[in-house]
Amino acid sequence: MANTAQARKRARQADTHYVRNSAQRSRFRTVLKKVLYAVEGNDKAAAEAAYKEAVPVIDRMANKGLIHKNKAARHKSRLNTKVKAL
Repeated sequence: MANTAQARKRARQADTHYVRNSAQRSRFRTVLKKVLYAVEGNDKAAAEAAYKEAVPVIDRMANKGLIHKNKAARHKSRLNTKVKAL
């Protein structure tokens, strides 16, 4: 357990950040899966709609530093390629 006041505060902050970041990562994975499921179902309209919903979420994750900007670009590129292939 943390002994000093600042260590206790950092422990509290770490718990708060962990919960927030976990929710953000979960949302990230969910939007990726939505696009992939629409692509697997050969539903171009749904895939395009899901992609348009996913892009701002992916960008937000990169801007907040939860994922690297290159990882965000890679995911967007791969998803877009799959949607356009339909």
